Amino acid sequence: MTKSLEEVVFLVEEAPEGGYTARALGESIVTEADDLETLRIHVVDAVRCHFTDNPQSPRIIRLHLVKDEILTV
Repeated sequence: MTKSLEEVVFLVEEAPEGGYTARALGESIVTEADDLETLRIHVVDAVRCHFTDNPQSPRIIRLHLVKDEILTV
């Protein structure tokens, strides 16, 4: 029996070359896009593809946005 996964969490970071990357924590799902609106669409599509054979796919996708800022003194 397959265990139900309620939620999948993605770590979202700005890519060095521009745009954004999203990596799922605990699953092997990675996607990228030029803007956050498109990234949201890509994340949903990637989760659907990853869990295509699993009827117990997650109902919630959480995006955790991380932004690094460098300050000089």
